[in-house]
Amino acid sequence: MSLIPQNLQAIATTIVAAAQESGRAPETVQLLAVSKTFGAEAVLEAVAAGQRAFGENYLQEGVDKIAAVRAAGAPALEWHFIGPIQSNKTRPIAEHFDWVHTVEREKIAQRLSEQRPAGLAPLQICLQVNISGEASKSGVTPQELPALAHKVAALPNLTLRGLMAIPEPVEDYAQQRAAFAALRALYEQLRAEGLALDTLSMGMSADLRAAIVEGATIVRVGSAIFGSRNYHKA
Repeated sequence: MSLIPQNLQAIATTIVAAAQESGRAPETVQLLAVSKTFGAEAVLEAVAAGQRAFGENYLQEGVDKIAAVRAAGAPALEWHFIGPIQSNKTRPIAEHFDWVHTVEREKIAQRLSEQRPAGLAPLQICLQVNISGEASKSGVTPQELPALAHKVAALPNLTLRGLMAIPEPVEDYAQQRAAFAALRALYEQLRAEGLALDTLSMGMSADLRAAIVEGATIVRVGSAIFGSRNYHKA
């Protein structure tokens, strides 16, 4: 028997506790179920348990899964692309996803804007920030963020919603909070500059509580819902 419904309930309990700890309403935190490397069957089990928003890192896998889940008669779902974006892969992202969390360059944003089909709602965008300054991590630097944010906000067919980050993994709770607080400060700076942002996509299984306490509105959780992954896809 699948543990997905139980796992989703456990995550919901964690979200409620962290939100209450910080004086927030639990419904202000959305759970994004990261379904990469898991098949449509796992997504459908999560859907049956009430989950409606799913994140995919690998483009072709995600596009195939969206089609399979739709063919299985699932209700309308929200699909978020949360993987690295190559410029030659922007068209299918623009055509199949509702959200993109990993925009870090103006060129990518321009292509997504140009390639978003006319009949679809604007693509919801988060800018990925390299908040920990890691050489191996994607993301715009905090210094370059304001200029990029204003350029992306001006593009048609996109709606700039907020910021995303994957901080350097640390076990210390105070250090976890510090990284998320730094992202929130950048978010508040952009709001003060007139950008209508409402989204902080931050926090995963290991640092969920710290992220929510520091203001996360979307938390991205995969293995704690679906189980350990077999990374056989590129």
